[in-house]
Amino acid sequence: METLWVVINVLVLILLVGILYWMQKKHYSFTKRVFAGLGLGVLFGVVLQLVYTSNSDVVADSADWFNLVGYGYVRLLQMMVIPLIMVSIISAITKLKGGRNLGKMSGLIIAVLMLTTAVAATVGITTALSFDLSAVNIQGGAAEEEQGALLQERLGDIEDRTLPQQILDFIPSNPFEDMTGARRTSTIAVVIFSAFIGIAVLGLDRKNKEQADTFRGIISSVYGVVMRIVTLVLRLTPYGILALMAKTIATTNLQVILNLIDFVLASYVALIVMFIVHLVLLALFGFNPFTYVKKVFPTLTFAFTSRSSAATIPLNVQTQSKKLGVSEGIANLSASLGATIGQNGCAGIYPAMLAVMIAPTAGVDPTSWSFILTLIVVVMISSFGVAGVGGGATFASLIVLSTMNLPVALAGLLISVEPLIDMGRTALNVNDSMTAGVITGKVMNEVDKDVYNDKNIQLDMVQ
Repeated sequence: METLWVVINVLVLILLVGILYWMQKKHYSFTKRVFAGLGLGVLFGVVLQLVYTSNSDVVADSADWFNLVGYGYVRLLQMMVIPLIMVSIISAITKLKGGRNLGKMSGLIIAVLMLTTAVAATVGITTALSFDLSAVNIQGGAAEEEQGALLQERLGDIEDRTLPQQILDFIPSNPFEDMTGARRTSTIAVVIFSAFIGIAVLGLDRKNKEQADTFRGIISSVYGVVMRIVTLVLRLTPYGILALMAKTIATTNLQVILNLIDFVLASYVALIVMFIVHLVLLALFGFNPFTYVKKVFPTLTFAFTSRSSAATIPLNVQTQSKKLGVSEGIANLSASLGATIGQNGCAGIYPAMLAVMIAPTAGVDPTSWSFILTLIVVVMISSFGVAGVGGGATFASLIVLSTMNLPVALAGLLISVEPLIDMGRTALNVNDSMTAGVITGKVMNEVDKDVYNDKNIQLDMVQ
């Protein structure tokens, strides 16, 4: 009987996919189809919750099939991350007139990412204190204790690594290994390798212009093919969001969330406040925040449902360059660097909130200025090299808590609501990288305001 219900659930998903396909054929806008996918996914997930409950075998087996659409789409995007980064950055640099612009561009992006991370840490601290959050009041079960033990075990792998050693990890020793995503710093390593290739081509201009032009022609052709593949994959976004959201809602244990509702609410208050800070920054630089929100919503929706900043890179780059008018070089650098440096949600707000919650258990006053200022600095430094995938926030928290001499095992108490909060954190991470790209583009005069203000551009119609 269970098999029959699973088949029915899968058929319903196929029907919903059919509705989205019909909307595409009727030329509904990309944004409307993303909204539709999100709404249908939430509705379907709620129905599954009401009919079967979140921990039933039917829901688990159905979610397995849903993953073919949801995580199948995520994998297609991940497939494009490295090729997109490489050809885009090489292409952008070879069009520069010198290396100075590259250094200024990278410096500005990193500066925005780091400064907003400091603000995010401040927001996290303020929110945790305002909600009077404390790990003392949280009761954990077997799963939470097991997670705490695992965190303590992982701490041994990173607590002895100094900041110079962590920065050294950014430099690729085997770029082909990094192209497989083997290390948590692989994305930045590929950016660095690609930058060297681009700079080498600029140098080759002076010695053998014919060879340099030949290479540019090859890169231009490869870039065109990669962009076409990216566009084809992006057209699947509404279907991926539908399946991801249906699975997420259907498998979420509402009772567990209610048990930690204060932390969940505080986390989302902090995330929303930081999102507003991003919009204020954009407004200060002369950009209409309402136009921005409308254009980035599909990308943030995917980041929210997929919980992966790295997988969102193709969407991020295309949104910046095709909808916000940011130059391709800045769009690629900000999306790539933002996936591993200065993540406002995972490496800013979350570790800061945890530190404030856990401090009283170690006899530390979380309201003292020495603790707060030290925490903000530690959060900024530790935000380098955080992987843009699920688990990145945990890694950042381990570094922050160990540096502040706080017990890391207590972070395991929040494992039950981690996926729910991680969705919001990831969306904020991606938004921060896009904000950094737009601001950097403005400073370097590399933003097309006509494209930014054009309300008719749709991602899946580009290229």
